[in-house]
Amino acid sequence: MPYTYDHPHPAVTVDVVVFAISDGRLAVVLIRRAQWPHAGKWAIPGGFVGIDESLKRAAWRELREETGLKAGHLEQLGAFGRPDRDPRERVITVVYISLAAVDRLRLEAGSDAADAKLFFVDELPELAFDHARILGHAVERLRDRLDTQGVVQRLMPQSFTLTELQRACESISGAPTDKRNFRKKLRALDAVEPTGEVRRDGPHRPAQLYRAKR
Repeated sequence: MPYTYDHPHPAVTVDVVVFAISDGRLAVVLIRRAQWPHAGKWAIPGGFVGIDESLKRAAWRELREETGLKAGHLEQLGAFGRPDRDPRERVITVVYISLAAVDRLRLEAGSDAADAKLFFVDELPELAFDHARILGHAVERLRDRLDTQGVVQRLMPQSFTLTELQRACESISGAPTDKRNFRKKLRALDAVEPTGEVRRDGPHRPAQLYRAKR
């Protein structure tokens, strides 16, 4: 059947919020738009869904084309459709969340993106469209659903110290935790194991390195 109708209908896009932990702080991947509207502004990676394309396949494709990233698991955050959110036409966007370890991020801008970069969530530039609102909802979802084991498995690099892990969890929750209680909880989870290596930072005592326990 031809895709023609007598009445106006909206276009559909997908956007992908990619979170990472960088220097112990929550960060997000953004692209700089190369075309109108909002040319030169930073935005969440995304684009229009093809007429014969599923939402998730469109999300994977747009993320790869604009940032060079190949996302694994995508979780749908929701749909955003204020009538005035896009000056081009009536556009409804379906947003996904993806998590990535920073040591596996290799950003390479492409398609209609002039640049791709990691930004700290608490130091964001002005964002295009309604992406500041979308990102706020994504951070809330992350804080509501991601536990310590999820941080270990999906956001930490191949090796890390327990202090780095604690800082990562605090950056997501937005609240400090007691060191003793955190490590007691971590032992109960049985989520990490020592690598047998240490890291020396300056004059301090070498720190034991850990990895996610398979």
